[in-house]
Amino acid sequence: MSVLLLILSILFYIGAILLLFRLQYLAPILSFIGLFFMSLSDFLPINTPMLLGWLCITLLVSTATYMQPVAIQQQRRGMGYMTIGAIVGMAVGLVAFTSTSMPSLLNGFMILGVVAGTFIGYLMFTKTPQGRQVNIRPGYFYKYLLAKGFPTAITIMQIGISLVIIVAINNEIYL
Repeated sequence: MSVLLLILSILFYIGAILLLFRLQYLAPILSFIGLFFMSLSDFLPINTPMLLGWLCITLLVSTATYMQPVAIQQQRRGMGYMTIGAIVGMAVGLVAFTSTSMPSLLNGFMILGVVAGTFIGYLMFTKTPQGRQVNIRPGYFYKYLLAKGFPTAITIMQIGISLVIIVAINNEIYL
């Protein structure tokens, strides 16, 4: 049963990443479902308060993304840059296991890496011809970053939580 839950979690994580490019408000929900299935398996000790916290964040982000105007919801510009930036930032944050033995710091490094990666990916997109419209101008920069970057970051962070726990277990860091 645990292997089935692990496979389902991975499939939900992959689906969440793919939904970032289609129905972005559903991506954090799929990512949370993957985290939930991961908590049900015997592989990772994900506790209930952590799940409840991520559930609240997921509901907030999905609702805020769903309430965006339809024109902004349909925009796909820059999503590749932000998603790749977030994944690279997550990977860089996970490398922090070499400098700390505390899981809370490892979580913090991963979250900071995802936020920085999303922001850098967005900045790289604004330097392209398609991204000039949402460049650093009053109003557009923060609106577009929050509309597209916020759900991207939360989706990748939820995937990163599972990876942080895997890194902690494999390096015998006590949770």
